[in-house]
Amino acid sequence: MAWLDRHVNLEATAGKVQGLSLDRMRALAAVLGDPQRDFPAVHITGTNGKGSTAHLISRLFAAQGLHAGTYTSPHVSSINERIQLAGAPVDDDTLAELLGDVRRVVEASGIEPSWFEIMTGAALRCFADTAVDVAVIEVGKLGRYDATNVVDGEVAVVTNVGEDHTDGGPGWRAAVAWEKAGIVKPGAVLVLGETDPDLREVFCEAGPSRTLLRGEDFNCARNDLAVGGRVLDIAAGGRYEDLFLELHGRHQGDNAALALAACEAFFGAPLPSELVSEAFAGVGLPGRLEVVGRAPLVVVDGAHNPDGASAARLALEEDFAGATRTFMVIGMMREREPLRMFTEIGAHRCELLVTTTAPSPRGIPAAELAEIAGDAGIRCEAVDDPAAAVRHAQALATDGDLVFVSGSLYVAGAARNAETVQPATTWSF
Repeated sequence: MAWLDRHVNLEATAGKVQGLSLDRMRALAAVLGDPQRDFPAVHITGTNGKGSTAHLISRLFAAQGLHAGTYTSPHVSSINERIQLAGAPVDDDTLAELLGDVRRVVEASGIEPSWFEIMTGAALRCFADTAVDVAVIEVGKLGRYDATNVVDGEVAVVTNVGEDHTDGGPGWRAAVAWEKAGIVKPGAVLVLGETDPDLREVFCEAGPSRTLLRGEDFNCARNDLAVGGRVLDIAAGGRYEDLFLELHGRHQGDNAALALAACEAFFGAPLPSELVSEAFAGVGLPGRLEVVGRAPLVVVDGAHNPDGASAARLALEEDFAGATRTFMVIGMMREREPLRMFTEIGAHRCELLVTTTAPSPRGIPAAELAEIAGDAGIRCEAVDDPAAAVRHAQALATDGDLVFVSGSLYVAGAARNAETVQPATTWSF
């Protein structure tokens, strides 16, 4: 880990990538033996929902009896979460061995990879060494020049195109779509969750063998609130009814439809309904509207951009509408627009906003966030440490209240790791 952390980590610095190119990652993959050629892959990008969709796809593969590897980012509580085999994060010894292998070839070859490129190389090597039947690979950022794009996915999934990693200037949607379309390799099946017809041609120009469109080829036809999650009807190649998805938030129904369409595309046929039900029940995802405490109810969510914040607000209004009062603990990164995030997430309506500092060099200081919130008329307090901020909100709340922690996966991870916040017993259904 000490060796890994000596390398440039764009997640931590949000620095500009110089000389956009896959050459360095291709060179690293080559000296590792091009492990990405040893297994088929489903490659996923999108502004929001790609991590949830990746895990749902992996669970569907597991229910079908496949040994699946999953590579996602960022992690919530532990770096091990990024590389998973059969739904379980690799253990410390395995991760150490993988990083040691990458280190040896890096030092022998003279390649100078970034932090994320090293982790990507370790994941690809892991999946090849364990002979996975399929790998589910989530893009780190955008797509075209992302380190994961050395993978040629048989199925490419695009969840959506939203306002993230962009200056919002004229034509930004088409520009972001073009970057994401870079993961679509000629001949792959594209599963397109973005519904803007003006962007469809951007993706089709990448040359997929066929394109499955949300609203035409697959859709979430029913999405009802249930105890501990949602009840869904999904129409894709097959029709799947009365599926219980143990995740909060209406948006997870859309992610589930994407996951099903992607797996159908991979197998070339509908999936048995009973296996889909098995995959979706008990799914649980860290940091995605995750209940980690009760009395008061404590929910953590990694919403970190306007679209994600809006989806979180809608979930609070529907899935957690029974709370007497809502206390919010929010921290975010420097590149965000705090006032817009506060508006989208509904901070104006909460009992108290506790701002905190996300544990990252990019984190906006809690006092700065509190000043912005106060100027907007939001009742707020600042507590620098995220764990202490959660404890402060818990102390002010009563048993019927909700403490909602959001703004960044870094903050969500810190809240999950707080000693006074423990994962709650899973809802039964």
